[in-house]
Amino acid sequence: MTQIQSDRKKSNQICIILLSILGLMGCITVLFPQTRLLIMELAGNILHRKITYQGVFKLLHSLALGGIFSILFFDYCTLTDAGRLLVKKTKQEIKDCLSEVDYRTLLKPVLFMCGVYMCSVLTIIRANYLYRDDIWRSIEGVRGWHDWSRYVAEFVSIFIHGDTNLTDISPLPQLLAVLILSVSSVLLVYVTAYRKTTFIPLLASIPLGLVPYSLECLSFKFDAPYMALSILASIIPFLFVTRKKAFFVSSVIALLIMCMSYQAASGIYLLVVIILCFQDWNSRKKSNKEVMTFLGISALAFCFAMLFFRFFLMKPTTSDHVYIYASTTIHPMSQIISGTLINIKNYAITIHKDFGLIWKICIALVCVLFVIKSVHTTSRKKSISLFVSIWVIILSFILSYGMYSFLTKPMYNPRSLYGFGIWLAILCIFVVSDYKKIAAVPVIALNWCFLVFALSYGNALADQARYSDFRIHLLLQDLSSLYPDRSKEGLSIQLENSIEYAPAIKNISRNYPIIERLVPTRLGDGWDNYYLGHFNHDQNTTSNLPAYTSIDYGTLNLPVVLDTYYHTIKSDGRRILVILKH
Repeated sequence: MTQIQSDRKKSNQICIILLSILGLMGCITVLFPQTRLLIMELAGNILHRKITYQGVFKLLHSLALGGIFSILFFDYCTLTDAGRLLVKKTKQEIKDCLSEVDYRTLLKPVLFMCGVYMCSVLTIIRANYLYRDDIWRSIEGVRGWHDWSRYVAEFVSIFIHGDTNLTDISPLPQLLAVLILSVSSVLLVYVTAYRKTTFIPLLASIPLGLVPYSLECLSFKFDAPYMALSILASIIPFLFVTRKKAFFVSSVIALLIMCMSYQAASGIYLLVVIILCFQDWNSRKKSNKEVMTFLGISALAFCFAMLFFRFFLMKPTTSDHVYIYASTTIHPMSQIISGTLINIKNYAITIHKDFGLIWKICIALVCVLFVIKSVHTTSRKKSISLFVSIWVIILSFILSYGMYSFLTKPMYNPRSLYGFGIWLAILCIFVVSDYKKIAAVPVIALNWCFLVFALSYGNALADQARYSDFRIHLLLQDLSSLYPDRSKEGLSIQLENSIEYAPAIKNISRNYPIIERLVPTRLGDGWDNYYLGHFNHDQNTTSNLPAYTSIDYGTLNLPVVLDTYYHTIKSDGRRILVILKH
């Protein structure tokens, strides 16, 4: 029997070596530019279109390097005694950590949070609003997440939609997002409240899913579950904090999943690390050495995952996308400090402008209570605890913006700022956990405000949809009367301005300015062509932005052919300018 096992082991090793040699040869071959061009040409023939995107060329080079690294690491783990021992110990640690979790005690909290989030997003689902990217995905059925290195979203979407071609299956993706956010809330309470999931801390975690920035994520009919997955992936590694090897491995894997789902969550992992280190330090539950060891392992795992993603998986953005999305370029070393400080300042200013006065007062009270509780319950000197707790708030706020802080052109769209919600949830959970009940008052008040706003936001989407479609119907009816021949060559339409906000949104914006950043206006940006396609309008239509056309029809002094209460149409018979009135 021993001889049979030995022979089987040798044969397995020979197979691994042969496959590794073939894999290395293939990866090395891809490093040559000629090979990559051939691969792109073959892919173009299969897809029946020419692939000229420079990012694909660079991505193949990065994937080849990543493949070489992965093959060598796999060989180390399977062909060497030290590697096999490392794998064995890590697997055992993972099993031990998972066995320590009482999953039955987490079921009711997950169901409870599902109910809370479901009630809050019910109006968003009922609005049935095609939100930004949803417009062209519902028409063309194209995934397109790989353009932004979101390979997990690209792959998982095939299973969720049951096809490589996307179709609108809402509200299923949003329901999945609600479930994922519910699990994320429960796990965040579980890992930051010493494995307790009581009622008040669960309510305190509501900003994770209902802060206005997260509401934009839930508004997407196609993207919602993958944005939510990035949050969950950032929290899961902390189930393994009691075992070093298991924690490191799970952190690297989870962080890579996060990066390939939605990169705006890149700061969440660090937020949890900071709060756990502070809790253990402030209460002396762990020695300074143990706290620093945990911090070091976390930092190493984070840096390793980010570098691996950057050099082996990330597809750099190109100029045709930069006008909408963030760049992938980090500030040069000479400008890294000044550039980062500017990004953080703009991040804080954006939040300040977005939030209403009541929200800001409640958030300020939460921060004050965080400091008071830290000082009141500390096992350290109170003056030191006061100083450290203030710096924890400031540092964690900065980290909530994630890697965007270092980019030359970061995003400030609401969906890119949902790390702020996790930062706020962590502070709220800390304040209400094992402390005086009076501390929960501002926390519950803040979260009630977020819940009410979520309901108002969903109804506002519905109002804007009704008003926008009414305006579009009038416009298309007038265009069809003036130009009944849709196939006339050379006929092009340019839009000026956008459809204004419905009265309900103007009302909400008086106290909560963020509503105007959350609700998209129709016919106001690059989605014009796609949204008009829902009405079978296939004319050559653009906005008057330089990003879409080099000629501004507004400068041509076109004659007015129709002037109504809602719009003015100018045309010379070939070029049409539609001026939307506010």
